Amino acid sequence: MTSKQRAYLKSIAGTLEPIFQIGKSSLTPEVTTAVSEAFNTRELIKLNVLKNCMDDPKELAQIIAERTHSQVVQVIGKKIVLYKPFKENPKILLPQ
Repeated sequence: MTSKQRAYLKSIAGTLEPIFQIGKSSLTPEVTTAVSEAFNTRELIKLNVLKNCMDDPKELAQIIAERTHSQVVQVIGKKIVLYKPFKENPKILLPQ
């Protein structure tokens, strides 16, 4: 992913609300499964890492991305944005 494509995705993600929260039990298999299933209907997902989670959000983002075969767009504070394009008919067209 190029920096131009990443910047484009960041601009879209700015208006998104987090649809998942990672709490004190950290990254459970249920959270990973839920994020993976959410990629069936969305290409861009924002997650919120709660204050009671002691894990580093950047590490969590990398782990989730690996497990869901997605890409980390950005990690700002305790917010994580992930991107996974649809295999057929992607809705978000990235700039070249």
